[in-house]
Amino acid sequence: MPTLILVRHGRSTANTEGLLAGRMPGVALDERGTAQAAALPGRLAGLPISEVVTSPLQRCRETIRPLLDARPELEPRTEDRIGECDYGDWSGRKLSELGDEPLMEVVQAHPSAAAFPGGESMRAMQTRAAEAVREWNARVEREHGADAVYLMCSHGDIIKSLVADALGLHLDLFQRISVEPCSITAIRYTRLRPFLVRLGDTGDFASLAPREEPPAGDAPVGGGAGAP
Repeated sequence: MPTLILVRHGRSTANTEGLLAGRMPGVALDERGTAQAAALPGRLAGLPISEVVTSPLQRCRETIRPLLDARPELEPRTEDRIGECDYGDWSGRKLSELGDEPLMEVVQAHPSAAAFPGGESMRAMQTRAAEAVREWNARVEREHGADAVYLMCSHGDIIKSLVADALGLHLDLFQRISVEPCSITAIRYTRLRPFLVRLGDTGDFASLAPREEPPAGDAPVGGGAGAP
């Protein structure tokens, strides 16, 4: 079965403003995110990518544009099911304010029970994304062969939930996973089990240096802005 390269979109204007963007339109890459996207073709130069699949949101489409420019033979496919979690009424709000919401404690400690007001549950988010990956695995294998490599550009919580699914982790543990902007995660699928072969690889070890953490070690909902 194929190997899936998961790319989180580059740093966005919402990331730097501390906003939970969700599915809001018009959220673009910031200057750093644009530079991260420009570096993506070089980072992936050795890979024979057979398909590029993207979330419909602008920040993901901007992230893969340099890769598509470098490989004009690739035609991007849009997949709604790997679009950002629908945070409903939380969308567009400052993360610093959301920390006081009672639901945030559930999102952090028991995400399988978390449902965003006016939006979707985190359980539904994981289910739709995992179903999309399984369907794309079958399609890519059918059209390009069992050893094919393909890429999906998606969002922090989506990628974390797919990693949890691949590792057989309960969704309640997915907040222990971190994927920074424009990081690369790779999952090799086989008939019996997936193998996680890369996780949140940015190629930048400076991001491992100590830095200020969210309160009480909370995970950044939506994936965060990455290293300063």
